[in-house]
Amino acid sequence: MYDPSSGYHGADPTILEREGANLANIAVQHDRSMNFADAAFYYSEAAQTLLAAAQAGSQLNGIVDRATQYMLRADDLKQALQSTKSGPTQPQKTNLQLDLERARFILSEALDEDEQKNLDEAINLYSEAIDLCLQIRDNNPDPKLKDNVVKMATQALDRAEALKKKKANTLPSPTSSTSSSVRTADGKIVPPLGFGAFLEDDNNGKSSVSSRLPSPSMGAPTVGDTRTFTPSGKRGLINVGPSSYSKDEIAVLRSTSKINSREYVPFLAVDRREKFAFPVQFDDKDGKLILSPKQKQQFGKWVRPEAFCDDPKVIIAVSSFSIRQTIVSDCSFVASLAISAQYEKRFRKKLITNIIFPQNRNGEPVLNPCGKYMVKLNLNGVWRKVVIDDYLPMSKYGDLLCSFSNNKNELWVSLLEKAYMKVMGGYDFPGSNSNIDLHALTEWIPERVAIRAGSAEFNKDREFKRLLDRFHKGHCLVTVATGELSDVEADRAGLVPTHAYAMLDVKEYKGRRLFMLKNPWNHLRWKGNFSEKDLANWTPELQKALNYDPKSAQMFDNGVFWIDYDSLCKFFDVFYINWDPELFSYTTCIQHTWSAKEGPKKDSYNISDNPQYKLEIKGNQPGAVWILLTRHIVDKADFADNKEFITVLVYKNGGKKVFYPYDPPPYKDGVRINSPHYLCKLVENNSHEPYTLVISQYEKNNTTHYTLRVYSTLEFSLTRFLNPYKKQYDKKITGQWKGKSAGGCANNRDSYSNNPLYQVHIDNQSTDNHLMIELLGPKQYSVGFEVTCVSANVSNAPGAFSKQSSGDFRPGYCVLQLSNVSGGVYNIRPCTFRVGKEGPFFLEFSCSTSYAVSQLQ
Repeated sequence: MYDPSSGYHGADPTILEREGANLANIAVQHDRSMNFADAAFYYSEAAQTLLAAAQAGSQLNGIVDRATQYMLRADDLKQALQSTKSGPTQPQKTNLQLDLERARFILSEALDEDEQKNLDEAINLYSEAIDLCLQIRDNNPDPKLKDNVVKMATQALDRAEALKKKKANTLPSPTSSTSSSVRTADGKIVPPLGFGAFLEDDNNGKSSVSSRLPSPSMGAPTVGDTRTFTPSGKRGLINVGPSSYSKDEIAVLRSTSKINSREYVPFLAVDRREKFAFPVQFDDKDGKLILSPKQKQQFGKWVRPEAFCDDPKVIIAVSSFSIRQTIVSDCSFVASLAISAQYEKRFRKKLITNIIFPQNRNGEPVLNPCGKYMVKLNLNGVWRKVVIDDYLPMSKYGDLLCSFSNNKNELWVSLLEKAYMKVMGGYDFPGSNSNIDLHALTEWIPERVAIRAGSAEFNKDREFKRLLDRFHKGHCLVTVATGELSDVEADRAGLVPTHAYAMLDVKEYKGRRLFMLKNPWNHLRWKGNFSEKDLANWTPELQKALNYDPKSAQMFDNGVFWIDYDSLCKFFDVFYINWDPELFSYTTCIQHTWSAKEGPKKDSYNISDNPQYKLEIKGNQPGAVWILLTRHIVDKADFADNKEFITVLVYKNGGKKVFYPYDPPPYKDGVRINSPHYLCKLVENNSHEPYTLVISQYEKNNTTHYTLRVYSTLEFSLTRFLNPYKKQYDKKITGQWKGKSAGGCANNRDSYSNNPLYQVHIDNQSTDNHLMIELLGPKQYSVGFEVTCVSANVSNAPGAFSKQSSGDFRPGYCVLQLSNVSGGVYNIRPCTFRVGKEGPFFLEFSCSTSYAVSQLQ
């Protein structure tokens, strides 16, 4: 198979070595200061980072031994802390302290806006900071603190007055607006969409979803543009499609912006300037999230971070090992966070921490004492903004009832989960899978690989080699999920039924194929071969090769374990793999709505009304093409009981429209699955015949909104088949074969002429008329028809003919398209293959121009 990668993207061991050493130094400092909880956290992080450096090829002497020492010290501290858990707790911050933190944050935001020359925003923020400082002064008896806040207020006032004078003395130029908006020639303001602004304003310039939408290229440059490299130095995706959405596509994205009764508008670069600073703590206008039944049983109250944190931070050290799931049924989401965190640490590339706001100038999420956060999630075809407050659910016993970091001062896990749960309708979310979750978090391409030993679709050895190679190059993120297990099986194996596990590592050593997995619960591990208690398989040689000490692992259950590949294939059901889109060079996407009224309910006989696209690959070298179909979901009930089975059929037919689903059979017959994502992978050789892509459903019950995106290592074009026919000219005629008129096909010379006969009259002198005729009869009959040109107004039309047929007789349905034909008179004779087959039929006509149809016999 062709490899769509663009070189090795492995982790840099020297960077990991430096980070591990830095974390270890922080741990030692906390240890000496007797901040044992923080020390334990940093020792664990230092150990895991040094082990990652060793796995990446570090040549540093004694790196594994040093990592083991840090892990043992962390375990000692954790055990000591547990034995003294009932000791004195850190006092909570006073309201005065919280007000002071907010004042400093507002002032910091004002300075940022000031430096960016956003005068109005800066003046407003300085004013809010002044008001809050004066409020602190009036409510505070401490003279020293009063002097400090008065100085802050005075400085803010001086700067605000200076900006007001500057603003008054600055005359706007004829070509700019106060918001530095770009204008068109007629004076219309173009919204700051960056690459790919819309061609037209919607709703007469009113604020709407359409005015916020980015281009279908995900911000990629267009073909020919030289901006083809990302900040990390890797090649970026080049957009081969339009640089703006059509009105129909905008309508699709608008209609699926409301998810679980809340609207989530597209995220734009301008949203990085969202207002986060407020004189009072922010409360989400959408209210508190719905709790799950288990949460309700233990729920005590909603709390802000200052109620349970000594020194809250959004991010302290992004780590897969510190993430802990509680009683929310989102194991796949928590597993997705774990592998994304590991990727960030290992490959030094921001993947999920860059979707949390507010951020500092380095793009790092920062604590907001005002309590407002924003998370950017890829939902229903586009990146969207999700605004939350920092209230989290706490039990009657003082424990968080949401996922969290083992370092209680670190908030990113809880904030990301809250944002995702808000979109999904609340903490009572029924659950999804990691393909869905990781696509929402990262936009990486989802692939589902069912683990089915002995099946043609699952090649066990090839799959292992692929994962071993690609995982260590940083090309993919992987989770694995168990299927149904009996209570006895689950208890004996130490596994949880229908549960997602993060894949943290994969190794092969002297024929042994092993996976390191993490249970998002942060406890409960595999009990079989290569578990921490299986000392027979863990030889000293293997322990050294994999940097693993089973005896140390026995001391502390963090949910992380090794399992052999054979056992994994026996107890697990599926690999969920998400691929880095930057493995490809080119992309584009199309948004579309497939109405439930269009075409038959099932695709058994006729797919002419299904959405169809022409995919044409350019160049003459081999390459890879991946086609991702994503169905938009707007209700959590769709996750709980998904009844929509959708797929992509690929035909290698020269890029022509397809009418019959299996004549000819598809080149790639897609599996209809009830997941929002379906991935079809094509391997292109030197011969590049155009493809036809057909969207298909098992049974069409509802209108479906979807995104069709193509990724390719080769340049390509993707266009939708446009219908030349006009709805107002559609006609449907009811007829029947009965008695003498059931004359059979032309082989029956004596009776064929007795079949019903219809005449179409196109009264014009044009040669670009398009006429489609469809015959629908009883499915048990093979049917067909013949069209004869009686007279043509223009004799040399491109589509001129004397007689055409619908082709082979087919059960219950056949169709014929006549393109570029002259105005004139045409006779149509429908028939069954055999004589005497009585029954009703429908003749359906679609045309690009007006015409008359009549029955002659």
